[in-house]
Amino acid sequence: MHDSFIQDSDTHDRAAGAIMGAFVGDALGLGPHWYYDLAVLRRDYGDWITTYVDPKPGRYHCDLKAGQLSQGGIILRLMLNSLIEHDGYDEADFCRRMDKEIFPLLNGSPVNGPGGYTQQSIRDTWRKRVQQKLPWGVETGGPADTTEAIGRTLALAVRYAFRPLEMAAVIASNTRLTQNDETVVALTVAYGAALGLLVQGNKLDGSLSSKLLRLARARKLPFHTMAHTDLQPPQKDRPRKSGHFVSPDALLTPSYVASAATDPDTRIEPAWKVSIVYGMTCAIYHQLPAAYHLAARFPNDFELAVLHAVNGGGENQARAVLTGALVGAQTGLSGIPRRFLEGLDETDRLQRLAMDVASKVGDSHVDDGVKKPEYR
Repeated sequence: MHDSFIQDSDTHDRAAGAIMGAFVGDALGLGPHWYYDLAVLRRDYGDWITTYVDPKPGRYHCDLKAGQLSQGGIILRLMLNSLIEHDGYDEADFCRRMDKEIFPLLNGSPVNGPGGYTQQSIRDTWRKRVQQKLPWGVETGGPADTTEAIGRTLALAVRYAFRPLEMAAVIASNTRLTQNDETVVALTVAYGAALGLLVQGNKLDGSLSSKLLRLARARKLPFHTMAHTDLQPPQKDRPRKSGHFVSPDALLTPSYVASAATDPDTRIEPAWKVSIVYGMTCAIYHQLPAAYHLAARFPNDFELAVLHAVNGGGENQARAVLTGALVGAQTGLSGIPRRFLEGLDETDRLQRLAMDVASKVGDSHVDDGVKKPEYR
C-alpha cells in the first residue's frame, strides 16, 4: 500500500510538472518572442535571459507584462478547465468554450486577441467558424504546419498518459479542429504519446521510440507498422487500417534525437544553438527535434532546458512550451525551480488546475471520460 502511494504520488508529480512546465515555457517566451536576429535579441535582453521579461515596445505581446501567458497558454488553461469540469475530454464543451471565451475577442488579424497575438491556425478556424458559420469539425481545420495544437493537447497527453489509444484518439480529434494536415496530426499525436510515456516514468532516451513502436504494433497507437520487429524486413504486407497514420516514423524521432543529444561525439554547443541546427521557425518539423534534444540533454535540469530553448531566438516560445512539458514530466513539479512558479502570473490558479488534472492520471477507478463530440 505504501509503495502504491509513492508510485501514485510520483506519477501525479510528473503529470503536474508536465503541465506547469508548459505554462512556465509559455511565459518565459512571451517577452523575447520571435527574434530571428539574435544580435537584436542580445541587444534587447543581454547575453542570457534568466527569467520572465517584459516585451519591448512595438514587439509581439507588447501590452503584456513579464510572467503572463500568451494566447496559447490561455487556450491550454481553457482545456484544463474543460477536462476538470467534465472529468475527461468533452469535445463539444471545448468547442463551446472556444466560441464563448476566445472567438468573441478576435478580429481575424494576427496582432490581436487575448495574449496579444493570434496564430494562423486559430485565425483560420475563427474565419470558418464565425464568418462562414461552418460547424465544428474537420471543416474548421486548416493547413498550418505549426505546433499550435500541441500547446493545448499536451493536457490530453497527460490526462490519458496510461491510456494511449484513447489519448491518440482525442489528440487527433482536437488537433483536426484547427489543423487538418495529416502529417501535422501524426507528429502532434506522436509528441503526446512520448509525453505520456514520460509521465508514466520513462526517460527520453534511445529506447523510448522502441516502446512507442511496441504500442503501435499492439494496436494501442494508431500508426501503421509493416514490420514485425523494429525496422526489420516485413514478412508480409499489413493493409493499413482506417484511422491509422500511414507511417510510424513520427514515433522514431524522439529517440533518434535523444541519442544524438547524449552522444559525446555529436555536440551542439552551446545548447541554445539547437534553434540554428534544427530551425528557428514555427514549423512543427523544426520545433520538435529541438525540444526533444533539449529535454534529452537536460532531463534532470528544468532550468537549463527551458532557458536554452528561450535563448535560441526565433519561435522560442513554442520551443520552450514543448521543452518545458517534456522536462517537467521528467523532473516533476517538485523539480521546477520555485522562482519560475512564483514569477508566473496567477500561479496558484494554474497549479491548482495542473494538480487537479494530475490527480486523475493513472487512477484505475476513473472512467476514461472520452465523450463523443456533438458538433454544432
